[in-house]
Amino acid sequence: MTVEPIEIKRKRLIFRSGHRGTKEMDLFLGSFAAKNVPGFSPEELALYDDLLNEPDPDLYNWITGKVSVPAHKTNSVVALLLSHEFAA
Repeated sequence: MTVEPIEIKRKRLIFRSGHRGTKEMDLFLGSFAAKNVPGFSPEELALYDDLLNEPDPDLYNWITGKVSVPAHKTNSVVALLLSHEFAA
């Protein structure tokens, strides 16, 4: 198993955040990642990487408060994401 260098992982996560497939999520997650991913610890990067595997509709509903985040997905990165203020 090859270990991904941390700076490559950061770049990959930032790219994936801004290229989700729905414009709203591209903008929101792209701005969140640009602001936060560069300072994330390896553990936070792993949590965020896992979060990006969630479908856009689920993430959108969590971010807008239409649906509560499932308990097994609640962590410090999700809390930071939910507090992120997007300014277009």
